[in-house]
Amino acid sequence: MTATGERRGADLGTATHGVPARAANEFRGIHGRPPTGVWSAPGRVNLIGEHTDYNDGFVLPFALPYRIAVAASPRADGRLAVTTVGDDGRPQQANPVPVDALAPGSVGGWAAYPSGVAWVLRDEGFAAGADLVIAGDVPAGAGLSSSHALQCAAALALLGLAGVELDGPDAPSRATVATWVQRSENDFVGVPTGLLDQTASLSCVRSHVLFLDVRSGVMEQVPFDASSAGLDVLVIDTRARHSHHESGYRERRAGCERAAELLGVPALRDVSESGLDEALASLPDELRPLVRHVVTENARVEHTVEWLRTGAIDEIGDLLTASHTSLRDDYRVSCLELDVAVDAALDAGALGARMTGGGFGGSAIALVPHDACESIGARVQSAFAERGLAAPGLFTAVPSPGAGRDN
Repeated sequence: MTATGERRGADLGTATHGVPARAANEFRGIHGRPPTGVWSAPGRVNLIGEHTDYNDGFVLPFALPYRIAVAASPRADGRLAVTTVGDDGRPQQANPVPVDALAPGSVGGWAAYPSGVAWVLRDEGFAAGADLVIAGDVPAGAGLSSSHALQCAAALALLGLAGVELDGPDAPSRATVATWVQRSENDFVGVPTGLLDQTASLSCVRSHVLFLDVRSGVMEQVPFDASSAGLDVLVIDTRARHSHHESGYRERRAGCERAAELLGVPALRDVSESGLDEALASLPDELRPLVRHVVTENARVEHTVEWLRTGAIDEIGDLLTASHTSLRDDYRVSCLELDVAVDAALDAGALGARMTGGGFGGSAIALVPHDACESIGARVQSAFAERGLAAPGLFTAVPSPGAGRDN
């Protein structure tokens, strides 16, 4: 999809600003009038808790300062017209389609993401015809949830045009909207994702990580101020393109479901760490690594939260690194670029490092001393160059606000 820009080169940087204003300006240029409103949603980093969401487990994401914005106005003809504008300023417009005619398989490519949201909201009684113009700066394909940011922003825009703002009277909860976005991706786009990314984009708050029990929906905003501990979260976009469509995501999810069925439990969440050895002994060899990762990853999330509740951010590094080892060796969703990023960061002095997101490419994160952030980033760059790999994108991330209306 082309809804987002990308950080070229490998300098440390901070998020660009003015994405909602850019979406509004692009809307004026394309449609000759101002939009009714602008809504935006952030990408996310998952601090820890990977491939646990679709196993009813625990996750710990935070929102990035990078966002996707949707400028929107209603249309009287009942059609959905979607335009995305890249950093080069070139608009790509999908063919307008009647909202009433939307159905799985009716729209392909990047336009399937906002169209799927309109399809779900139509069935919920909200969506009508609309002009949508999309702009953003979440790196696409980097495992930072650009597609979910787009879907969440589109959902808020379409709800807003229907007179419904999140957190307002009689509005659906953010958790409900997350399930709608999940359904749009699962049933319309055809990607069997869990609830982590949508919930993070919609529900994260500034200066906190979101401790989410996916099964119960219970959320806890846990303070996370790395800078007060003299630390940074360094995000390393490996440039190895991440895609659930092209990955073994489906295979691993199906393996987890099969293992739960064989163990007689609703989901792998129900296997305790103390009962792990017994559970593994009863499973076929090919399913054991999947189960081992999910069970131990849930435990790592809980241990991380325990440290963060006491403000001991500097104690979580080993848990992050253990998560990467498990994802690499047991879940087998890492790749050369992710391993190089993690190993180089650790060798250069990171307290901990891990791949983040679904894997098979995308990004890694490293918890690093603030004073060493530049040197660690430089070592990562050198390691990529030594392997003949494309230069990674590097930036530091702080927990940022979730989705909302900007204008």
